Amino acid sequence: MTDFLKNVIKDVGNEYASLVIDGVEAGDVDSFIDTGSYIFNALLSGSLYGGMPSSKILALAGASATGKTFFLMGIVKNFLDSNPEAGVIYFESESAITKQMVIDRGIDPNRMVIMPVTTVQEFRTQALKVLDSYLVQHETERKPLFLCLDSLGMLSTLSMLQILENCCSASYLDMLKFAAMNSSNWNLKYAASSIIYLTKKKEKDGTEVVGNIIHCKNHKSRLTVENKVVDVRLTYNKGLDRYYGLLELASKYEIFKKLATRYELPDGMKQYGKSILNEPEKYFTEEVMEKLEECAMKEFKYATDT
Repeated sequence: MTDFLKNVIKDVGNEYASLVIDGVEAGDVDSFIDTGSYIFNALLSGSLYGGMPSSKILALAGASATGKTFFLMGIVKNFLDSNPEAGVIYFESESAITKQMVIDRGIDPNRMVIMPVTTVQEFRTQALKVLDSYLVQHETERKPLFLCLDSLGMLSTLSMLQILENCCSASYLDMLKFAAMNSSNWNLKYAASSIIYLTKKKEKDGTEVVGNIIHCKNHKSRLTVENKVVDVRLTYNKGLDRYYGLLELASKYEIFKKLATRYELPDGMKQYGKSILNEPEKYFTEEVMEKLEECAMKEFKYATDT
């Protein structure tokens, strides 16, 4: 039967088809993009050291002013920092990204392309051209490349622009956009490997707003348990906080035991949560991180029969 199945693959001519034992090239995940947050990595992959699955689509969804762009740029920064030879193509439909904004976020402007797009068709055409150019390179010469779209909700369709030129009524345009974007979002529900819904609350230092605490709900995932929720901290001057969220995971699995307003650590020391978060490297030791990694797998990955 194996020989027959191999012949079927050969006869069909699908270059991506393979026996499962040899690996499912189009679906397997062999690497991850570190997002810059341990707990967000775990939400997406089941591992503190994982993150966004490579060669997959991640959708960040949420109401206006939820911080999606700020959140995405934090991931972009960490991706470039972690991959010195990588590049980013940032498709932008809101005319909101500036050179200074990129520099202020600590992103290398020499390795990031802002590519304005206004329609769904324009984005599709240009994205395919980018991918074609990328694939033309010899496999050994390809460097990591991250494609972003910010945002789908602002893209129009060619038919809408053509009608606008003919001075169509605003109400009719609204109906067309609603139908077009519903179609696009509907397709995204199927195409995305992960969909994370974001909501936020302000993070303050005294009376000054210094960032946001972002609630991340795993609405859809092919790798981890859906409907799990984690909180990440995004500050205006530092971006994603790598350790934020680990305190709650450590408490849930009693690696750190919650005692009223303080936590009892594995060595018996008692410390306030704020103090732990102010010096995370001191308290999240290698031993603690090993235990948290086991907890993350239990918390976020699907159970398997053994």
